[in-house]
Amino acid sequence: MRVAVVIILFTSSGWAQFKSSVPLVVAPTTITDSKGRYVDGLTSEDLILYDNRVPQAIQMDWMAYPIDLAVAVETSSNSGAVIDKLGGTGILFSQLLAADAGETALISFSDEVKLHQDFTGNPNLVIHALRMLRKEGGDAHMLDALRQALIMLERRPPGRRPIILMIAEKRDRSSKAKLAEVMERVQRLNAVVYWLTYSPFLEPFTVKPKTAEDLKPEAERIKVQQCATCPAPDDTPVPPDLGPGDPIYAIRELMRLHQPDLSSLFTKTTGGRTLNFLKKNGLEEAIQLMGEEVHRQYILSFEPKGGKPGTFHTIQVAVKDRPELQAKTREGYWALP
Repeated sequence: MRVAVVIILFTSSGWAQFKSSVPLVVAPTTITDSKGRYVDGLTSEDLILYDNRVPQAIQMDWMAYPIDLAVAVETSSNSGAVIDKLGGTGILFSQLLAADAGETALISFSDEVKLHQDFTGNPNLVIHALRMLRKEGGDAHMLDALRQALIMLERRPPGRRPIILMIAEKRDRSSKAKLAEVMERVQRLNAVVYWLTYSPFLEPFTVKPKTAEDLKPEAERIKVQQCATCPAPDDTPVPPDLGPGDPIYAIRELMRLHQPDLSSLFTKTTGGRTLNFLKKNGLEEAIQLMGEEVHRQYILSFEPKGGKPGTFHTIQVAVKDRPELQAKTREGYWALP
């Protein structure tokens, strides 16, 4: 995996236990057995971390640092079906991903990036913010959204664990931010990026039929008729939202396939994960899987040994004398100048 520019790496981690005067590489690592079950109870003596196939002296952080979770949701014209599915998932973000002492923030992005909820430990505020999301604009400024999420995380108190969750397609549309800039920033912060992605062509066919009442702002919706003379819910059917599925849109989407797959690039190089979903239960299961992984990881750190500036260093982790165990960590990092 390469970026055709020299990318400056990161400064020392704000939450790693390993104290050093030089920048650290932080490598969140999950260990599973042959059946995919998480393996707990290992120590730094049980693990070997390779930087370009060279074993490194590592430290393992034992403290459970509270999580700062920045959720970025695409709200472009082809994301209506996904926005519908997100309505009741706020509790999952707060309880499963951010969890105890964690805080969650919510931004959306299409033609521009908007803040809907700053960091909070109140799940009700996150739920409300998600339910108020609406489609807006035709672009998908993913890099701009990532940059904004990173700026917000950089302002957080030290001693917290920064995680970004993108709910979006895989490729950018018209961001002002540059890939090199955002990649540098995410590595400086040692943030981990997770990505929930979907097919904009298939999503509209997974949504239940809507009525005119469903299209009203949430505060104005009538759930049930309260009395005989009270207004009743407007059950008039409305046409399905099939998104921008015309031939011109399809041609443009094919042309975008040459652009970088940002979901793969950012998750693999930070130690996160990309999951696809189609239906609402698939979305909820993906959030649960991410939450379980985040809270079962070993947080490893080491001092990089330099190298030619801008070169990509691969990282691998193995369990000593336990070949049946599988270790998953970030793919690597770019060397400092």
